[in-house]
Amino acid sequence: MSRLSLSAFCITRGIVASILIVISVDSLTVGAAERGSSSQPLERVKVSADGRGFELVPSGRPFVPWGFNYDHDTQGQLLEDYWESDWDRVVDDFREMKALGANVVRIHLQVSRFLEAPDRANEANVERLKRLFRRAEEIGLYLDVTGLGCYHRQDVPAWYDALDENGRWAAQAFFWETIARAGTGCPAVFCYDLMNEPVVPGEKRKDGDWLVDAALGGKYFVQRITLDPRGRPRNEIARDWVRRLTTAIRKHDTEALVTVGLLPGTKDRADAWSGFVPKELAPPLDFISTHIYPEKNAIDVSLQILSHFAVGRPVVVEETFPLRCSTQELTEFLRASRGTATGWIGFYWGTPPDELRQSKELAAHITAGWLELFQELTPEFRQP
Repeated sequence: MSRLSLSAFCITRGIVASILIVISVDSLTVGAAERGSSSQPLERVKVSADGRGFELVPSGRPFVPWGFNYDHDTQGQLLEDYWESDWDRVVDDFREMKALGANVVRIHLQVSRFLEAPDRANEANVERLKRLFRRAEEIGLYLDVTGLGCYHRQDVPAWYDALDENGRWAAQAFFWETIARAGTGCPAVFCYDLMNEPVVPGEKRKDGDWLVDAALGGKYFVQRITLDPRGRPRNEIARDWVRRLTTAIRKHDTEALVTVGLLPGTKDRADAWSGFVPKELAPPLDFISTHIYPEKNAIDVSLQILSHFAVGRPVVVEETFPLRCSTQELTEFLRASRGTATGWIGFYWGTPPDELRQSKELAAHITAGWLELFQELTPEFRQP
């Protein structure tokens, strides 16, 4: 794995994390009315019979994931930092995302907020998560539930970092048993994403650090699943880890889909940075997710990278944004990617486009352009 290449991608990802923190506008406050609420019960999402996309059960209608990462607010706070004290804001943000045209919201759950010990859950936060599941269902949104986050190093429990590989995997399996137990029977759970951007190192890590590189926007989005390969091929470690965590989920929830949010790799190999070979993950994964931020004047390269993830399962671009390209180029990428991908998830940080346009910050106008593009493309992209 090229450390330089991985660092470059992480820096890109970190800029996305911090881009809204510099904006001083207030988040939108939506009234108490149930704007954006669903008038019909949600159906369960399944992989379609042809294995290329998704459909709703029992109607059989096609479903195209189209939505937002809701990973932090404008101040960089994570969901669990404010969902207890400011629950109404969370609900209002969900309604706003629904009003913008989203049908999926990707939430990011932190280890520190759900595990008090390797085999003991924080039941208060489990109950809040159940409440969020119910609220999403009422509003008419599906959730991509991404777990095992260690985004804020200062919050990561010392006992968790002290575990060896077997102990850490066992704690991670318990985490997913806990989350899957909470989501069992809820149609709003579109999928469980095992981890955001996991990596298998090519050699033993002498520093003992599970997190990759320096903080980016104050957050660590990439983490290692082992510190010592011990002669094992990287792809075998990745496959064994995926199987173990998927098995933990299936003990409790046999209906919601399972995926993992993969780094994009290079134009030659999907696993170049991560060690995760997509074709070896399906099964047990129900679909393949990857994160692609198109480069200026290099849309063809992004499409080539995306093509490596087409391995007989639906492909979802789980993160994308006009960070290093124009909104016009992002539009070109999105449209051209429809031959491979069947779902796309961008970003929403709690401030709607009309308020972003009032800011003097460039970052605000970039984000406003993205949200306006999202609205414009919604009728086109929510159709299969």
